[in-house]
Amino acid sequence: MSYSDFTLKKVKAEFNLTIVERPTFVEEVEPITPSELLSTFLEKHLPLALAVNTEKARSEWLISPILLEIKDTLSNHISLFSGTDFTVDSSLGLNGVCDFLISKSTEQLFIEAPAVVIVEAKREDLNAGLGQCIASMIAAQKFNEQNHTQVPTIYGSVTTGDRWKFLKLEETIVTIGLLEYNIPPVNHLLGMLTSFVS
Repeated sequence: MSYSDFTLKKVKAEFNLTIVERPTFVEEVEPITPSELLSTFLEKHLPLALAVNTEKARSEWLISPILLEIKDTLSNHISLFSGTDFTVDSSLGLNGVCDFLISKSTEQLFIEAPAVVIVEAKREDLNAGLGQCIASMIAAQKFNEQNHTQVPTIYGSVTTGDRWKFLKLEETIVTIGLLEYNIPPVNHLLGMLTSFVS
């Protein structure tokens, strides 16, 4: 079993979680004006990513540039991983590859202090990716505990690149924000993601 095998129902039962649904759990955050480079890139390539409409195209042409912008915004005080093996406990099914992971560490050669897990939605179904995202968040929580790293809240997102849904994990309580955030504009999204790791 791996992260992608978890449904929302399965992850709730396996890890005895309490699921809380809210329109949003994100407090008002200061929007971040994107760099001219990101604005131009998205303006030029968003239509292409949506037209090609594959996970690979959306990952490379939408998600990656947004996450790289956050890394630049925070002056490289975070590390960013893409397609990295993140096996934490195979006996619990917490193994496999994370689509994207942001760590509260400058260490780029290995994962240290994961704080945000981002999962690409399969077949553009954000809700179908919730179980996988939560399983990855639990793995991040356990990883931090094993390494005596204090990251009390783990954030997650399921995204198609142009649509984003957010989650947070505190102990065994998972809060799912039901609202979807669309780009464009990207300002609010940048502010939210940055607030999760700053």
